Amino acid sequence: MPDLPAESSCAAQTPDRLTWDIFCRVIDNYGDLGVCLRLARDLAGRGAQVRLWSDDLSPLSWMQPTPVEGLACLPWADSARAAPGDVVVETFGCDLPEAFIAAMAARAVKPAWINLEYLSAESYVERSHGLKSPQFSGPGAGLEKRFFYPGFNERTGGLLREPGLIEAIDGHDGAAWLADRGWAPAAGERVLSLFAYPHAPLASFLEALGPGWLLLLCPGAPQQELPPLLRTGQRAIALPHVSQAAYDRLLWSCDLNLVRGEDSFVRAQWAGRPMLWQIYFQDDGAHGPKLEAFLARSMAEAPAPLRAHWHALSLAWNGLVPWHSQAALALRDLTTAAPHARAWRAELAALPDLTARLQAFAGLSGGA
Repeated sequence: MPDLPAESSCAAQTPDRLTWDIFCRVIDNYGDLGVCLRLARDLAGRGAQVRLWSDDLSPLSWMQPTPVEGLACLPWADSARAAPGDVVVETFGCDLPEAFIAAMAARAVKPAWINLEYLSAESYVERSHGLKSPQFSGPGAGLEKRFFYPGFNERTGGLLREPGLIEAIDGHDGAAWLADRGWAPAAGERVLSLFAYPHAPLASFLEALGPGWLLLLCPGAPQQELPPLLRTGQRAIALPHVSQAAYDRLLWSCDLNLVRGEDSFVRAQWAGRPMLWQIYFQDDGAHGPKLEAFLARSMAEAPAPLRAHWHALSLAWNGLVPWHSQAALALRDLTTAAPHARAWRAELAALPDLTARLQAFAGLSGGA
């Protein structure tokens, strides 16, 4: 069975490889670090030498518990004394340390400086992808920052997808994988994974879901809040923190995946199963148009009833409209949602992946 590279954390670097520096700040969740770790690991797997700098490395103890050749994960503060590599990736507007920027400007051959932005299906992404920001003053005077936007079509930076990912998913035995971990469904049960923010409308969701479900609850507030709300014919198991590789396989093993943020959102699309996304809430309401843009893009080729039902469900799950019958219809009938999820995955998989595009964007081959 084809498989992904082995799980690993951070290992010694090989001196003869091109060096990438990836900077990440952990704000209020670990999604940003999750994206950065996947990118760093994928680059290392393609022959790059990668240093991942973060102000909180503690989640790597479960995200990536064993070493990855060519990847070093280092404390943010230590970057002040480091010599910059060939490519510097500033993720999600995290603002590089001034000492590191000054060292970039002092290099005889200036590094490629890339700001990796958040994923969105909104139209501004296509307009903004690739824009340049020359630095005329400050420690980086003389450098040029370029903006790289992930996205869902050929006019954007694409999505993270490791070589062999689709083949690994299609060769995965989900029933056996769940059984090996003691998470197997009973006869007649379907399985869903639930990764949600604390404000998720759990009671309304369970009422709409109906009986015959095993809910695998990822760490977070729903592990405590959901069990007392279960309806007849529903049961739940609280899962421990698992590595990114194990989480991927969880998604591949379920009939329905509820995900949040960006990292799990992308991985659920690669799983090719029906997916319900809880978008990160923003006080200014920007999450509403962002969700609508994704639904319009991903459901454009879906049958009209499926499109209407999942639109209603997605808005209700995100608190943007009240719950009503169409939301329940989406959950009670997954027979058309499943083939559409696979078709959407095939459409995305036909595009170049984000790491390959990022390497080309940086003007490097990515080889040793």
